[in-house]
Amino acid sequence: MSRFDRALDKVRQYVRSGLGADATAACIVAVMLVPQAMAYAMLAGLPPVIGLYASTFPLLAYALIGTSRQLAIGPVAMLSILVAGSCSRFASPGSPEYLSVVAILTLEVGVLQLILGVVRMGFLVNFVSHAVIGGFTSAAAIVIGMSQLKHILGIPLPDEHTVVPLLLAVPKVISEVNLYTAAIGVVSIAVLVVFKLRKVRFPGPLLIVFGCTLLMYLLRHSDLGIKTVGHVPRGLPDFAVPSIQFQTVRDLLPIALTVLFIGYMESIAVAEWVSAKKRYPVDANRELGGLGLANIVASVFSGYPVTGGLSRTAVNYQAGARTRLAGVFTAVLVIIALMVLTPLFYYLPKCVLSAIIIVAVAGLVDLKEPRHLFNVKKTDGWIYVFTFAATLFVGLEQGLLGGIALSLIVFVRRSAHPHAAELGYLESEDVFRNVKRFPEARTFPEALILRVDASLYFANMGFVERLVRSRIEERVSVKWVVFDLTGVNDMDAVAVSRFERLIDDYRERGVTFLFAAMKGPVRDVIARAAWAEKYGSSVDYVSVQTALEGTGLLERSRARSS
Repeated sequence: MSRFDRALDKVRQYVRSGLGADATAACIVAVMLVPQAMAYAMLAGLPPVIGLYASTFPLLAYALIGTSRQLAIGPVAMLSILVAGSCSRFASPGSPEYLSVVAILTLEVGVLQLILGVVRMGFLVNFVSHAVIGGFTSAAAIVIGMSQLKHILGIPLPDEHTVVPLLLAVPKVISEVNLYTAAIGVVSIAVLVVFKLRKVRFPGPLLIVFGCTLLMYLLRHSDLGIKTVGHVPRGLPDFAVPSIQFQTVRDLLPIALTVLFIGYMESIAVAEWVSAKKRYPVDANRELGGLGLANIVASVFSGYPVTGGLSRTAVNYQAGARTRLAGVFTAVLVIIALMVLTPLFYYLPKCVLSAIIIVAVAGLVDLKEPRHLFNVKKTDGWIYVFTFAATLFVGLEQGLLGGIALSLIVFVRRSAHPHAAELGYLESEDVFRNVKRFPEARTFPEALILRVDASLYFANMGFVERLVRSRIEERVSVKWVVFDLTGVNDMDAVAVSRFERLIDDYRERGVTFLFAAMKGPVRDVIARAAWAEKYGSSVDYVSVQTALEGTGLLERSRARSS
């Protein structure tokens, strides 16, 4: 069978078994995506149609590189609030200057993601701890919800992205609440919550969008003060490369990195979740490259930053999507909506879009996570609290970056002070264990047995050297220092030189250093350092037992016991 025939056979198999499932899933996701995309664009300070633009060609771009078969790409709440909170410092939301800044930011995010994907740097996301993401997400969800009060209640509020200014502003304008707007907003939230709690299969956002748009059309001649979306341009977005300004690019870099990390973490988390369910591999670096290409395309087609959305991906998966073509079909359906349906959005109330946002982000507030973190590891719990508080009261970008900085400081401190234990001999088990956890373990007055449970490098060798010297000074009878290296995966040149200094310093005092249970990478390092020539067999013991047998201490201990 020729290559063409095999390809044709695969197409036939897909048409028979996969086309229907992908098409069905695409229809369901598109119905959910259209109102969400408009709502999230409004959340980002952009015209609602920008959300639809971001839901077309970027989806096609991701399908070319991405590896997740069910990941639903598009605008999400978290990135939208990040865009609004950062880009509003450069221009007034909704203005042409603001659109230009957002386009530059989207292009910058896309280029950085694509480069990081090409050079296989997807692992960098692992340096952002779960505690930081949890605290940031919960606080950002609260900020997002409060930022929508102005649309839900029909009151003028400042475009702030911390809770204190919003809380102070609400009492001043509460008397200006538009009761008609508030009624529609509250009812919309109630309907969405009921649909969510009862797990109704019919998409609630579509119902309230259609129902409230029809209501406003029937009341179009009544002056009720309810703000609507207004004119939504029909047709596809124009192709236009953002006008690059070096100063703006430089100023936007911290924001771009924040959007990059948050977007990638949300996307890769849900992509790995669904791939585990369907049992196929996801390439983290190709995912990063796919998101990068999607954002580059979004920047030149009037969109804004996109990533894989949790709720839409879950719907796509549950609806039976089998391949990335489901995303392609979704994009085609949104394009059709742009060509045909945009006049219907004229009477769509903005408070309905805000209701969709509030219900969508309410589930991001996790009250159980901090309690779990404090129970497991208090340090992680405090990182969560710090990130949550900083995001809530200082700002989204500052909260996230501050949380990342704190978690890295904690990581560096932990690595600079690794766990170390003095070992004793459990004769009944013929093993060596930590004397603090096993007080019955026998120690040897003439031998100090130490185990360090970390790779040894410049940052923690000072700690190790101080530990060794202090223990030897405490026990003047020590003649041998035995290092159990089972927990050491690697050593750097600083560690090698520090050990050599210890060995040379104590050799004159009659103390001999023995090294046991070296792993391959450590053996390679000491071989290059010529330890075998310098110190002979003292660096080549298979285990702590054999090292002590070489000193004769273990045999004498066993003899006394017998």
